[in-house]
Amino acid sequence: MNRPDDEVARKIVGHLDFGVERLDPAIRERLAGARQAALARYRGKPEPVFGLAWATLGGGGQRSQGARYLVAIAALLVGLTGVVYWHTLAPSDFADVDVNLLTDDLPINAYLDQGFDSWLKRAPR
Repeated sequence: MNRPDDEVARKIVGHLDFGVERLDPAIRERLAGARQAALARYRGKPEPVFGLAWATLGGGGQRSQGARYLVAIAALLVGLTGVVYWHTLAPSDFADVDVNLLTDDLPINAYLDQGFDSWLKRAPR
């Protein structure tokens, strides 16, 4: 059962040729015509184009697609800039706690206590 592929292919071709020889000549002509029509309509597989799709200067549809990408990238950059700006200006709670720990005589557990904030608000200074 381990025949080489070429031998199996030759047998298949022989059986197909035998079947074609037994067909009516009118049917063979119709099949040949259909084959020629199919080959005439055949388009090769499109080749890949390297580059950015939105950077082309084609029709109007491609330009609007490129504009959509540019608007999305601009919105992303504005959002990223806003987040970075917000993080640089936001006061660090950890820095405030560190400063208070170093300058006061309070123990660390006082800052970890949930009721400490309310005690600070009630306590006179």
